[in-house]
Amino acid sequence: MVVSALSSPSAAAARFTGRPVTGARPLTGSLTEVTLDDGRAVVVKRGDGAGAARAEAAGLRWLAESGTVGIPAVHGDDEHWLVTDRVAQGRASARAAVRFGRDLAALHAAGAPAFGAAPPGGPGNAWIGLAPMRNVTGTDWPSWYAEHRVLPYLRRAVDAGTVGPAEAADVERVCERLPDLAGPAQPPARLHGDLWSGNVLWGADGRVHLIDPAAHGGHRETDLAMLRLFGCPHLDRILDGYRDTAPLADDWADRVGVHQLFPLLVHAVLFGRGYAEQALTAARAALRRAG
Repeated sequence: MVVSALSSPSAAAARFTGRPVTGARPLTGSLTEVTLDDGRAVVVKRGDGAGAARAEAAGLRWLAESGTVGIPAVHGDDEHWLVTDRVAQGRASARAAVRFGRDLAALHAAGAPAFGAAPPGGPGNAWIGLAPMRNVTGTDWPSWYAEHRVLPYLRRAVDAGTVGPAEAADVERVCERLPDLAGPAQPPARLHGDLWSGNVLWGADGRVHLIDPAAHGGHRETDLAMLRLFGCPHLDRILDGYRDTAPLADDWADRVGVHQLFPLLVHAVLFGRGYAEQALTAARAALRRAG
């Protein structure tokens, strides 16, 4: 990535907030916390110049537009920088978890124009973490999920030698059986899209705030499956709040592994064989349930 020598996190914060900067400290990776002259703190994220910052900004705005979950305000973005409010963090609590569950259900109910729909103003070529993710629309969730969320990452994992061709056949069979495995038809939901616990911030204001989305139109159970994949504090209470607002099908938990195929294969592409083995285990379990 080539960035002008005049650019820096502090310069980006000043440009997008219109306030002088009084201090800055690095956080992790590409993140810097910048303090403004009025005492507020913002987070500046360095993009890679390939549209990641703009995609994330569009996703944050789309989620915030629903008026449901807590989302840090976006001050500005360009090809290299994203500037958002800093979330003052507190402690995870059961009460905040129940509220988050209700808010997440309301976010999903805000809907999307189609499965695979990108946020307004967001690029079709987006990202999930460090992996590219194409937002291509479809009207049928099983075929769209197979074609645009599972198989692209399976092919990359096979090409890299992370998944063997014979092993890949198990995932391909799940894709063929998705019409039977998908459960009751659902309208396109407004998804965070990368809802693992690291993107769930427990705010000092007593509510949950979400960061770093891979937002798109999808199946609401995909976000819930992602929460379960890496664990989340008070997950049972989150689900209680969710079901209070939007009941789930009785057998929804049986489909968690199907929805986890997407993030597991993304992780297999990025981080290797351990995640590929988890994806294969999920695929084989789904096939056993299918009979």
